[in-house]
Amino acid sequence: MSAYLTKEQKQEIIATYGGSATNTGSTEAQIAIFTTRIQAMSQHLKDNRKDNSCRRALLTLVGKRKRLLSYLQDRDIVKYRALIDKLNIRK
Repeated sequence: MSAYLTKEQKQEIIATYGGSATNTGSTEAQIAIFTTRIQAMSQHLKDNRKDNSCRRALLTLVGKRKRLLSYLQDRDIVKYRALIDKLNIRK
């Protein structure tokens, strides 16, 4: 399972959503990284339905992303709405 991102992929995501390449702790960058990993793990689970350790890790990541999204929603609703539109999370 390749749910882990390469260093270059991570830097690209951080530069796109975090503002700068060194802003690794920004909420937007963390949510974007979690979203990318969630998509990769979801694809893995479509092929390997019985991989319960992956399923548990996926649920953990979804919970972390949900907490970060609610934090961002409380702090800055404009950034929250822009981010969910960019990442295409909600419908």
